[in-house]
Amino acid sequence: MFGKLMGPAGTAARGALLLLFYLAMLGAAVFGQAVVFAVVGLVAVLGEYAVARWWTSTDILLEKVGLGLGYRQLARDLSVVLLVAATVDLTAVQLTLVLLLPAVVWMISVFAGALNTMIDRRNPLSALVRNIELGPMRSAPHPPEWASGVAGERLAMVNVLLVPAAVLSAVWDDAAPVLAGGAAAVLSAAVAGGIVAVTWLRGRGTGQSPLLPAVQRWLDTYRPEVAVYFAGPAKDVYQANMWLAPTEALERPAVVLMRNREAFGELADTRLPVICVPAGVDFMNLELGSVRAALYAANVGANIHMLRDPGMKHVFVGHGDSDKQASVNPYSKVYDEVWVAGLAGRERYARAGVGVLDADIVEVGRPQLAGVHTFGAESVDRPFTVLYAPTWEGWLDDDVYHTSLVLMGERIVKGLLAARPGVRLIYKPHPLTGTRAKEARSVHERVVEAIRAAGGDTDATSLDGTAHLVVTGRTPALFDCFNQTDLLISDISSVVSDFVQSQRPYVVANPSGLPEDDFRRNFPTSRGAYLLSKDCGELEKIVALTRAGDDPMTEARRDLKIYLLGPDEPNSMERFRQEIGRLCG
Repeated sequence: MFGKLMGPAGTAARGALLLLFYLAMLGAAVFGQAVVFAVVGLVAVLGEYAVARWWTSTDILLEKVGLGLGYRQLARDLSVVLLVAATVDLTAVQLTLVLLLPAVVWMISVFAGALNTMIDRRNPLSALVRNIELGPMRSAPHPPEWASGVAGERLAMVNVLLVPAAVLSAVWDDAAPVLAGGAAAVLSAAVAGGIVAVTWLRGRGTGQSPLLPAVQRWLDTYRPEVAVYFAGPAKDVYQANMWLAPTEALERPAVVLMRNREAFGELADTRLPVICVPAGVDFMNLELGSVRAALYAANVGANIHMLRDPGMKHVFVGHGDSDKQASVNPYSKVYDEVWVAGLAGRERYARAGVGVLDADIVEVGRPQLAGVHTFGAESVDRPFTVLYAPTWEGWLDDDVYHTSLVLMGERIVKGLLAARPGVRLIYKPHPLTGTRAKEARSVHERVVEAIRAAGGDTDATSLDGTAHLVVTGRTPALFDCFNQTDLLISDISSVVSDFVQSQRPYVVANPSGLPEDDFRRNFPTSRGAYLLSKDCGELEKIVALTRAGDDPMTEARRDLKIYLLGPDEPNSMERFRQEIGRLCG
């Protein structure tokens, strides 16, 4: 029970427990129970520290239900006043001061927060850049980071000094400790608020932020021809990451344009210059006249801010070809061209009939797969390795078969962990696993726990060694996992299409129970796969067959590779480079 409370599943429980201690503080204060107040007050203060330091999800949940930090602090300060009023014989002047001192702290907090907001508007973070030197820029003065960070409701946290002071006043029947604590809190707040106020006064009369003009000057000088545009959130940044290396290899001036601050921070390391301009108006005011090809990794609404520019070719490159419905999104009609890996992608759009013209589809292969090796099944320095890489639960609530994880994941993992002779398991779930469905998140957590119990590393940052691994971070990358894999188990997703490059055996889960012929007809990427039914009854046989090297699907995978990914010559990177050259002239 304690483990669940401390883990990801305990978000709501931790919030409820914290609120319970605040209610206990109020109750103890009303009835003048100083000892009880001291205990629950200490726990509440420590709880707030833990929420701020380690359990931000709990803080977010409390904000969503209208019980944010400000209201909790008001409850704390009210309980202090009630305890002192219930236990100390106060004069009229003392009662006034007990009420006034916390209120003064709140007044300073409110004004400091307002002034800090005005300072931020003088220095808007209108753009973020990486690998770009903008030169010296003069901006309006800004308060020290610590002062700016506490300005607003967080500054009222200094009233925590009143909690022990109120206990002392209650025990001694003397108002002096709480008045001293209140004075100290006011003084502390006044220091931070004063710094913010002085900074605001110093910055009056400063002009517009020089950041965006500096970015524009850089663009005018650098004159990028290719732009990788990504407007998605941080959790989807893997979609842009996969196009960084191919774009670097183009040997043309290129830039990554982003719209989300958090995604900018999560973008993988790259030599490319990166510009993030969050505000739509600011982005649309950038002059991008030198760009000839804009590459889009995802379909999101904010793409319109780039698509409105008629001076360049807009190309949807996506983030992997698969038989999922998302791979033939009708939104794709807005682009000048849609680039797919091979003939399978072209035929997929033709079957879907979503309005994308065949003439607008270009087959460029998958330049990201250059580092995926096709050598041997079993290596002498590691055991037979199985990669389980399920996709996520998808956007639609009624698509229970989108991922194998919910219905089959535990059986797959337990079967692999129990295999004899033993196999090495690498579990790499989709980055969005569990973001929409509690069932998927719960199964994921149980799978991770099973691997931990089997002696595996549940937070792997390297593929070295022979232990079972759970890989959920940016590194090791999926393609690095491919090179350590003898057998893949996955779903209908781009993972399967990309793994075909390796020519190694793979398994596709069939949780819906479709007949084999229908499944392979509906999902062409499974034509070279072993199929795994919901009960996973075939798993042991598949592992034994592929481990022995007696693999009857070899020829089918060879033909499928050309269908899915295109011919080996010219290679994908060369085709990608040629098509970019055609657009840039």
